[in-house]
Amino acid sequence: MHIRTAESFPHEVLREDVRIPLPDGTRLYARIWRPRTQAPVPVLLEYLPYRLSDWTAPRDAQRHPWYAGHGYASVRVDVRGHGNSEGMPGDEYDETELADGEAVIAWLAAQPWSTGKVGMFGISWGGFNSLQLAARAPEALKAVVTVCSADDRYDNDVHYMGGSVLAVDMHAWASTMLAFVSRPPDPAQVGDAWRGMWRDRLEAVDPFIHTWLDHQTRDDYWKHGSVCEDYSAVRAPVLAVGGWHDPYRDTALRLVEQLPRHSTAPVRALIGPWSHQYPDRGLPPGPAIGFLQETLRWWDHWLKDEDTGVMDEPLLRAWISESHPPATVYPELDGRWVGEDHWPDAVTMTPHTLPGAPGERVRVCSPQQTGLDAGRYFPFGNDSDLPPDQREEDGRSVCFDLPELTGRLEILGRPRVTLRLTSEVPRGQVIARICDVAPDGSSTLVTRGVLNLSARHGRDTVHTWEPGTTEDVSFELNGIGHAFPAGHRIRVALSSAYWPWIWPQPGSEAGWSVEPAASGVEFPVRDTSGDAERAPITFEAPEQAEPLGVEYPEVPDQRPERLVVRDVAAGTWKLEVDPRYGGTRIYPDGLEFTEDALETYTVQESDPLSARTRSDWSIRLHRPDLGWDARVRVRSEITTDGADFITDNELLCSEGDQEFFHRTWQRRIPRTAG
Repeated sequence: MHIRTAESFPHEVLREDVRIPLPDGTRLYARIWRPRTQAPVPVLLEYLPYRLSDWTAPRDAQRHPWYAGHGYASVRVDVRGHGNSEGMPGDEYDETELADGEAVIAWLAAQPWSTGKVGMFGISWGGFNSLQLAARAPEALKAVVTVCSADDRYDNDVHYMGGSVLAVDMHAWASTMLAFVSRPPDPAQVGDAWRGMWRDRLEAVDPFIHTWLDHQTRDDYWKHGSVCEDYSAVRAPVLAVGGWHDPYRDTALRLVEQLPRHSTAPVRALIGPWSHQYPDRGLPPGPAIGFLQETLRWWDHWLKDEDTGVMDEPLLRAWISESHPPATVYPELDGRWVGEDHWPDAVTMTPHTLPGAPGERVRVCSPQQTGLDAGRYFPFGNDSDLPPDQREEDGRSVCFDLPELTGRLEILGRPRVTLRLTSEVPRGQVIARICDVAPDGSSTLVTRGVLNLSARHGRDTVHTWEPGTTEDVSFELNGIGHAFPAGHRIRVALSSAYWPWIWPQPGSEAGWSVEPAASGVEFPVRDTSGDAERAPITFEAPEQAEPLGVEYPEVPDQRPERLVVRDVAAGTWKLEVDPRYGGTRIYPDGLEFTEDALETYTVQESDPLSARTRSDWSIRLHRPDLGWDARVRVRSEITTDGADFITDNELLCSEGDQEFFHRTWQRRIPRTAG
């Protein structure tokens, strides 16, 4: 990592904090980094709820001053009701947030130091609303870089997968957001008004989990903000960036397929080996790239009308990982970059029938703890994020090994499985995994997919299975770039459970049967014969602006990141996860920020109704110089009795040792689909 000092930039950088006025009088807190120049400059916007004055401040310091030093006004804005912005918090990507975003873009374009051209970028939440605002087409928005984001809020976010409720992250993220939205404004920025602002926010809070579980099919709630509903609405050029170890990577593949067909917006996609992180940060798995330099080419082309060659790059640049032994973390993966100018025509969907005798049926009835070795839904570059050796998971599944490969097979894109199933019960789910099995028997997870059987005819409808009947079902797995070498085998592993990723369906312990000879898998196979003639794809080494100077005190006796506990006699399994978003840190301005979270997932191996999730959060913001000490605690639990999801949430906020706010919520939400 090359660190650029302030003196090494082409421009001296100025920084100021401002309040951006909205049409209704609400003011959003913003931080602006600008080059010292008399000439107006284009503007870059990152807009999200994660508190620019503390939580994202270390990350912001890496990139916003860097862009300013290269001739842009780079702006971080907190969403309404978050951080030091005024107003009440709302649901994610709601109409108010997006309308506010349009107003912010217009305000930035109208400033005397602005050329009137605005670019928008962000990762995750900021990538989501960048893409969503591109679909609303405000006049001043001229280009977008969306990183680790989704075009489909229902089936490619943290809520549902294949029509099934994501236990692992729907609940954990809802609990996280309950804690995050309950953090107070900082008196160092808003003065004595912080206490009244905090109470008003807390009175307005309602756990996101209620809304998300109220909408178990792909209805109008999820269609709002889902760019896939109308790709033709996107007008700004889009650079879509993803990582093969990020759950949102399929959006980049869809955007380079759909935007050229349905929109006038130029598009390019870049998918690397990364987790849910900006590609320059150097967090595993790598290799990292000079992402800031690459995006500068994009901004200079679209916002400064400079010919940087960025549109001469292939439509899709993707990393192909070489086969690797299973591990929960890889500092770097072996592989190479490939470029494709025509997507998805660059690959051929190649079918393989599952091995089995004609008419033979194989029963798939997985224990409920199948999925404990799935790894983290949102890998962040931590030591236990990725799936370990899949042999234990394979043993809980029914596996079909294709013949040993006699040559290299390179895939890029989304495999598809088609299965002839018979079910004796009305509800259930199918999980398919593709594994790379080495000669020593080790099994590396390559990709996977899920189908809620009630969603087999569409995510917007519910079709229960008529017991005893047989149907063909088909669904795509997550996209991947991977090379299987000669001598290895490709394993298709099928299971009827995948806890804690997927909430088990009532009655699903009965499983289902599959007819292998009438079932198969299709792989998106690349033709590699022309690779030698293509120009190599390269990137500059990563560089960033100087770090903020945050201190991270050591934590004694830190709990494990991921711990599995089995009660052999009771047949129960418990998974404890420490997400390690940031821990304790001390900022240069004296703010002491402490956070602690623990996710707990419990299931009894033969009882799908035993599934239980719990999430605990504790946050403290402390300014010793101001005598300010604010604390937030959240406890959130979900169980199900088959007919309903049962949610129990508690929020406790205190000022010092004095209780400031306390509220509990209990709800029963009918289990209509997920």
